[in-house]
Amino acid sequence: MSQTISPIELLTIEEAARWCHISPNTLNYLRLQRRFAPAIRVGRRVFFKPSDLNDWLEAQREVLE
Repeated sequence: MSQTISPIELLTIEEAARWCHISPNTLNYLRLQRRFAPAIRVGRRVFFKPSDLNDWLEAQREVLE
């Protein structure tokens, strides 16, 4: 019995920026300030998991009192 491993969906910087409704420049700025979702580096390329982006977006929610 062989198991198939499904690949993890990864988004590029441009795709992640679109996902979060911000510009790629803003994403890179936040990433370099360590204020963005964790990235996955593969060689020189940087990717993001959609679930990490959703978690980051939820953490940005404003709490109005």
